[in-house]
Amino acid sequence: MSFKDLKISKPILRAVAEAGYDNPTLVQEKTIPLVLDKKDVIVSAQTGTGKTAAFALPILQTLLNQQDAPKKGKTIKALIVSPTRELAIQIEDNFKTYSTYTNLRTTVVYGGTSIEPQKDVLKKGVDILIATPGRLLDLHKQDIINLDYVETLVLDEADLMLDMGFIDDVRKIERLCTKEKQILLFSATIPHKVEQLANSILNLPERVEVAQNSSTSKNVAQVLYYVPKRNKIELCLHLLRNTIKGNIIIFRRTKFGVDKLEKTLLKNGYKADSIHGDKSQTARQDALKRFKKGEVNILIATDVAARGIDITDLDAVVNFDLPNVPETYVHRIGRTARAGNTGIAYSFCSADEKDYIKTIQQLIQLQLDIIEDHPYPLDPKAKPIIHKSNKTGSKHKKGRKSVASKKKKKRWY
Repeated sequence: MSFKDLKISKPILRAVAEAGYDNPTLVQEKTIPLVLDKKDVIVSAQTGTGKTAAFALPILQTLLNQQDAPKKGKTIKALIVSPTRELAIQIEDNFKTYSTYTNLRTTVVYGGTSIEPQKDVLKKGVDILIATPGRLLDLHKQDIINLDYVETLVLDEADLMLDMGFIDDVRKIERLCTKEKQILLFSATIPHKVEQLANSILNLPERVEVAQNSSTSKNVAQVLYYVPKRNKIELCLHLLRNTIKGNIIIFRRTKFGVDKLEKTLLKNGYKADSIHGDKSQTARQDALKRFKKGEVNILIATDVAARGIDITDLDAVVNFDLPNVPETYVHRIGRTARAGNTGIAYSFCSADEKDYIKTIQQLIQLQLDIIEDHPYPLDPKAKPIIHKSNKTGSKHKKGRKSVASKKKKKRWY
């Protein structure tokens, strides 16, 4: 099947071909006709399956069909809500690429950066708005954004949106749009709370499922190293020297952990950069640019910062800290082996993370290959270290009440 068969018109086809895509992916093939038919849709598909184009192309097509508004009178007809800034910026890039030969206008708004330039663009009028929930509601409160004409609302990465606590914002945004709108919900997995949200706001939705919710790519080799927590950094350096080559993302659970590992790698002469929630938007964008240009080949990240960022040529993913949510493991390793390439996922497991490995293996229905031949093996009997304080009680003597103070005295107050 080609994009032509999906009733996509010439200006968009031309841009898609120039972007190097000839045939639609499975998720696009299934989703685009439903969106063009104005149906509400729930799509569960992993990142890397081409799901952005699955909603971008039919939205552009619909707007192109009914395009009559002069440049000045543009109103927001399509609203895409995305949980993170990186994702939002990436979706905007896709829309801009595919709409090159149309005069449809797209813009993106997100927090963590100055609001004024965003206001200026919005005042000129746009057809398609991509936004993170907080900044969108801010601008709506200030009367800069009018959602009265929204025909299509897209909730992208809905599971992450809810994990990040945006459920109330999402419901509010949905209520601010017109009643007649079409809603498209995209989510890598469909846990119970996403299901609940979908039931409450979508109207007789069609479902598109591409690969099981838990499937990990067949092209990713997954290996596991049992290692004491204190030796993880040494093991990481050992593998970088001898085994892991190319472009790598290393995942850590905390921002502090990310910073600590970055300092160690830089000290050891590696070209590394990092992204996490405490970094300014500009710093995060710069780190991504440097990584994509090849100025650094190691990117250290927390999960929220790395979700959905589109990095195509990844050779390896390192789970320095194992995630406590097994689905997160699937997302992480899905960063490599995209678009038919192969990749390797290395996971470090300390004694206190053994339970995480169990739940991950249950989810992906796969036993990870254990590599025992390395300098820092974990004693199989090792129990998680629980740090206890040696202090017993207070160093101060308990105060004793004098006999006189125990007598019932009449106080003056």
